[in-house]
Amino acid sequence: MENTAPARPAADTVDNAAATPEKEQPFAALGLKPDEYERIREILGRRPTSGELAMYSVMWSEHCSYKSSKIYLRKFGEKVSDEMKTRLMVGMGQNAGVVDIGEGWAVTFKVESHNHPSYIEPFQGAATGVGGIVRDIISMGARPVAIMDQLRFGAIDNPDTARVVHGVVSGISFYGNCLGLPNIGGETVFDAVYQGNPLVNALAVGVLRHEDLKLANASGAGNKVVLFGARTGGDGIGGASILASDTFADGGPTKRPAVQVGDPFAEKVLIECCLELYKDELVEAIQDLGAAGISCATSELAANGGSGMRVDLENVLLRDPTLTPEEILMSESQERMMAIVAPEKLEKFLAVTAKWDVETSVLGEVTGDGRLQIFWHGEEIVNVDPSTVAVDGPVYERPVAYPTWIDALREDSASALPRDLDPDTLRRQFTQLVASPNLADTSWVTNQYDYYVLGNTALSFPDDAGMIRVDEHSGLGFAIATDCNGRYCQLDPYQGAKLALAEAYRNVAVTGAVPTAVTDCLNFGSPENPEVMWQFSQAVDGLSDGCLELGVPVTGGNVSFYNQTGDQPIFPTPVVGVLGIIDDVARRIPSGWQDAGENIYLLGVTATELSGSQWAGTIHGHLGGRPPAVDLANEKKLAELLHAAGQQALVSSAHDLSSGGLAQALAESVMRFGVGARVWLNEIMERDGVDAATALFSESTGRVIVSVPREDDVKFRGLCEGRGYPVLRIGVTDAAADGDAPALEVQGLFTLPLDELRDLSTSTLPAAFGATVSEPVA
Repeated sequence: MENTAPARPAADTVDNAAATPEKEQPFAALGLKPDEYERIREILGRRPTSGELAMYSVMWSEHCSYKSSKIYLRKFGEKVSDEMKTRLMVGMGQNAGVVDIGEGWAVTFKVESHNHPSYIEPFQGAATGVGGIVRDIISMGARPVAIMDQLRFGAIDNPDTARVVHGVVSGISFYGNCLGLPNIGGETVFDAVYQGNPLVNALAVGVLRHEDLKLANASGAGNKVVLFGARTGGDGIGGASILASDTFADGGPTKRPAVQVGDPFAEKVLIECCLELYKDELVEAIQDLGAAGISCATSELAANGGSGMRVDLENVLLRDPTLTPEEILMSESQERMMAIVAPEKLEKFLAVTAKWDVETSVLGEVTGDGRLQIFWHGEEIVNVDPSTVAVDGPVYERPVAYPTWIDALREDSASALPRDLDPDTLRRQFTQLVASPNLADTSWVTNQYDYYVLGNTALSFPDDAGMIRVDEHSGLGFAIATDCNGRYCQLDPYQGAKLALAEAYRNVAVTGAVPTAVTDCLNFGSPENPEVMWQFSQAVDGLSDGCLELGVPVTGGNVSFYNQTGDQPIFPTPVVGVLGIIDDVARRIPSGWQDAGENIYLLGVTATELSGSQWAGTIHGHLGGRPPAVDLANEKKLAELLHAAGQQALVSSAHDLSSGGLAQALAESVMRFGVGARVWLNEIMERDGVDAATALFSESTGRVIVSVPREDDVKFRGLCEGRGYPVLRIGVTDAAADGDAPALEVQGLFTLPLDELRDLSTSTLPAAFGATVSEPVA
């Protein structure tokens, strides 16, 4: 029978590229600027082959090369004290940061964005965001133990918001639940500024023994380059270079083929396969294939190892046999890993992948000549210095301009807004805030996630931070929280980044853990807008200065630019994740009170700081003024106080004050376990010189409410006084009288029954998106 297979198209070889310098190439369609294309020709001394052009285009993209942010990100490495290095095992530059948490254990964690894919194809965009960040954790030699997500959607009542919300939340829950990883925290924010550009940031955490740490460096001439996992398909081509490194046009979702497709069951098997390979010491180095696929894995492994590499691309196992070599290089198909394997270990390596039924192909080997050479059926289609692809890409000093509009915005302070002190008005405003989309109960989202799977979750939704037990014998664990207030950052990105750091730091501290390290995901508009670059530079300054002051290192993270539709950028949204260590999770502190008859204390001082607040936004539709002041030395002192109180078991609950101020913290503490409270504001008003509205709704920093058993009252007050931290008794937890329902009573002003509070809080998201799943899914 006649062979009807299509003829293989002629490859654009290195020899052909040298012989045809005049050939026009579609560099602009691949996201390269004319000067970048000319720079590639200079590096190579000829025009690039189409395969080389594909590699450079994706690796020099904003998403992969950080070309607009590199000059600022260096500050995280420059502003480092000896204190910050104490527990840092791996910092920026590898797949994820690694922190020593003691007793031979280490934790690796990182947050990354998957914003644009999640607007175009919300389910797959969010699902593959989870898959990608989990593979970063695996590649460090760790077992993934938890995930979190930081979500920003458009206005809750916009017709398109439901499409994005349903897709994103189901994508995250599908992938995470199938992997069997608990989702232990995150954020859900609604704001019209994110309407055409939602943010889907995903965080993953893994644990490992110190000796199991792996780095993504290919060295050792003769070592084999092995690709294993899912087959390579046509999904995700141009995801990093075109989709994630450009703005959306006003027309709405496009570019659908650039979105990857995920298979969590394949990834689950891949995790176990990798862990067995590590245990048996069968890999020299490993790299996940995420953004930029094979282009990234080959060039980064070779560049990091200071070596060369020869690869036969036809050995890549394909889902789609019609893919061109350029498409194979650029594909971002999911659930794939690349390993460097010593020749004498290859047979055992292949036996392990066969045991797990993970498809594997040997692509080539490490060389000592410093060149990355890729062949297609014997013809050389790539011959480059891998450092020029993966490390020495363009570095831009983009124009920076102080925003023309920001002074007028800052002058429009919330202090000019009416503060009605009438009790009925205050009650109405309190209930409006509790029911507002950004303060309402998020069970509609979180109940779709499994947060107890694996059996090591010590704290999760709706506590201020998630907590995982690492060691069953000692109880050693970690807590993690992520935060960012984009409204604050729009008013002052320097201060806003510090405020995000302070809030995440405080949320970890209230659990009784010691804040130790930071990861970040910096979400901004187009770097080609000088005002956006000013916002970015200010935020990096704020975060790097803040980390230096608190003594916590930035271990790694992600920059996401081009988050805008047309000319309208999102608010600067530098999401900050803080990881803390707790020596025994049995000493964790929950965020709501559980017993009646305990004293409620407010730690910290309240100032008239309502600009950028939820009160200003929800009640008055206002954004303007300056965000709250932040005193990081004070935050550190507060964290040390909370840790001491936790160690001595003096507090039965602790809850930070942030969005919504004291009002929201009280409402959440009452709703947490259904125990009411009687609270008075008089002493706050007298000591701090504020009115009742400010006492309830100000978002001043450095504040926490704690509940203290009566028998520990004297010790607790002594602890606060000994450490010089402001403390006021502002109420008592209250058992309902016979026949009465639990309530929150703000004495002299109003009483809100628990049932009313709960109805208000839990009805907002279901009214927009449908019924809430009644229990966390198993």
